[in-house]
Amino acid sequence: MKRPDAVEENLSFLFAELDGQLARLIAYFEAPRRETAEALIARAGYSQNLASRVRKACLAGMMRGKPNAARDLRLQGVDTIARNLDLISRLARRSVRHAGNIERTKLLRADAYLKPLGRVRKAVARVQEARAAGDSRLAVQIGAIRAELGAFHDQLFRTYTRDMQGSKHADDLAHGLLTLNEVTRMGEALQTISEAILSTNIGQTVQFERYFTLRSVLAGVGKEDEEIKLQPLAETRSGSAISSVTMRDGNGRAVDAVFKDGDRRKVKEERVGVKSWNSVYPGLAPEILSYEKRGDSAALLIEHLSGQTFEDIVLGGSAAELDAAQTALHRTVRDIWRQTLTDEPAEMRAMEQLGKRMSDVYRLHPKFATGTQRLNGATLESFDALIAAAARREEALKAPFSVYIHGDFNLDNIIYEAGEKKVRFIDLHRSRYMDYVQDVSVFMVSNYRLQVLDAGTRARIASVAVEMHDMAAKFARRQKDKSFEYRLALGLARSFASSTRFIVDKNHARRMMLRARYILEAALVVPEGKEARLKLPIRMLFSD
Repeated sequence: MKRPDAVEENLSFLFAELDGQLARLIAYFEAPRRETAEALIARAGYSQNLASRVRKACLAGMMRGKPNAARDLRLQGVDTIARNLDLISRLARRSVRHAGNIERTKLLRADAYLKPLGRVRKAVARVQEARAAGDSRLAVQIGAIRAELGAFHDQLFRTYTRDMQGSKHADDLAHGLLTLNEVTRMGEALQTISEAILSTNIGQTVQFERYFTLRSVLAGVGKEDEEIKLQPLAETRSGSAISSVTMRDGNGRAVDAVFKDGDRRKVKEERVGVKSWNSVYPGLAPEILSYEKRGDSAALLIEHLSGQTFEDIVLGGSAAELDAAQTALHRTVRDIWRQTLTDEPAEMRAMEQLGKRMSDVYRLHPKFATGTQRLNGATLESFDALIAAAARREEALKAPFSVYIHGDFNLDNIIYEAGEKKVRFIDLHRSRYMDYVQDVSVFMVSNYRLQVLDAGTRARIASVAVEMHDMAAKFARRQKDKSFEYRLALGLARSFASSTRFIVDKNHARRMMLRARYILEAALVVPEGKEARLKLPIRMLFSD
């Protein structure tokens, strides 16, 4: 005889147990009696024990055999469901404890709880059906109970607080409010259960509101939610989530796109950036397939770009592949600069940017926050003092022209398509007309900050940075941009220092901070008005 699956077996027992507890809870509100409450409270150990068994079985399942992302996501979802079923059980017990402290039971208004608790019980009963069928619509209905309980809470809250005015029974009404709070929180548990089912269905962890945003975006291109599958691509530091979406077109063929959602302002900036690039330099940015906003969040469905990120090529590509990718990148960047060049001077304000980020750097690396020091009669200025002095010098240095820049020109925001020998850009929310040195310095340091220790790879990384510098310096000479090297120095110092807030490795962060200090000190000893004399040892700075 086949052994029953421990996960499903214990989960089934947990559903049955909770249904019985919810039946007792409803019976209590139909006729509040102490013995009914005590019978419910006495079941505490049952649901807790069953939820614990489900968790252990899920962990055992994830440890068994080869890694399997789909299996692990399913088991994580089951564990989440079990924990929240147990939470509903605990909320039920807490609610009858608070209700039992009310001496004048009519102040509880127990009959008002019957309909919402009935909705909770029915929703719990349908969770297994939604799981088994992979029914996203039913999962959404389960999660929507939270909004219903929220409306119920607001209505009864007003009633309780109104009754408190001038009442001699404030204690009873306070316990009524506590009872209301416990019942309302059942909606949160149901929404979390809903999210677990939705996440399993689409193949990636998803929040309830994000699922609605995804459906809205897909509706913009005429797709049904049953046809979608998500794969995580990235999580930005600002909280935006980026996923790969697989859909079916009208002919049943698989179509890939990128779904990006997050803060409404940032997503809107991304949309504006993509549109701007498609007008300024067509073909470089991906096409926007759909855009939706929902409250404070928004989402984009963007054309999926085939190819590899420049970071992947630097770290894993062959020498020939890297050479081809660099050739395409340099050609594209030069062409963008030439086509978008305007006579409007540009200010990078690298030191202003750095000053705003140093609190985050010191939070992760407090040892960097040193004051002025004296060593054998020599004075070492604090890093903040160097920033302030460099900021004063930078005020007099403007780029003689502006070009349209990426704005966040990291290696992982550049896609290279080997077949077409073509470069494309992504993550364009910071694009604008600006000093081209901003992009050059960010690109160069995004190479150095790669946390790879292999000597051969480090040498390769250094060469990529140096060759970007050489290309940009040649462009600067042709444009008679005499302060290029000095502005680049400030940009490199900014990027070296500010990037340490993303580097946990103390030794690597220290190497970056020392380079930032060296660059600032070298720039500050150049006499004012003679900035064109500055020549940084670029290869040395990017070699270890």
